[in-house]
Amino acid sequence: MTPRPRATRAGQRRVVIAEDARILRELLAQLLADRGHEVCASVADAEALRAAVAEYRPDVTVVDIRMPPTHTDEGLRAAIDIRGAYPGTGVLLFSQYIETRYATRLLAAGSAGVGYLLKDRVANVAEFTDALTRVAAGGTALDPEVVTQLAAATRRAEDLAALTQREREVLSLMAEGRSNAGIAHTLTVTPGTVEKHVAAIFTKLGLPAAEEQNRRVLAVIRYLGS
Repeated sequence: MTPRPRATRAGQRRVVIAEDARILRELLAQLLADRGHEVCASVADAEALRAAVAEYRPDVTVVDIRMPPTHTDEGLRAAIDIRGAYPGTGVLLFSQYIETRYATRLLAAGSAGVGYLLKDRVANVAEFTDALTRVAAGGTALDPEVVTQLAAATRRAEDLAALTQREREVLSLMAEGRSNAGIAHTLTVTPGTVEKHVAAIFTKLGLPAAEEQNRRVLAVIRYLGS
């Protein structure tokens, strides 16, 4: 029989953590539990991750890219498998370093409900938990450094030539997964101004009128050159 997730309190997320470093794994579990989330399982390898997700059906997983036995891409491959088998489960990847080829592979499997952060971001608890919440809700959360390197490595200049500098800044923040309100706060402008920039981006990139979130995802993919 397929297990059914237990009901959770408003704002609470069910989380499975996969991290082979015991100290960091325990830190993440404690950090999330202290903020009201339910850590269903905390495991050290990709196979245990797959089993835990099948058993608990969490809202989101926090996954180290490099895990035993080879410490190459076991976590990434497990994350892609999970997104295929359980599309409602968000995946927030962690890495010690920026690895653009892994971020590209993750985004190629679908942009909704995915994130990629550097492990250093855990030190900023509010930033980390905000990213986890966005991913669990079906949004995106890309580390600003990851966005910068992805864009530099893969985007084609002609795709973005029509955008102003401010529009590029807005699109970069969209790629991080920020809402219009979040972009407005970061750039110290009004939400209405951001809406105008976003509309201009859609028009200049030739994105057809569609459901808003779909166009945002398409714009981000165009920006990253996926």
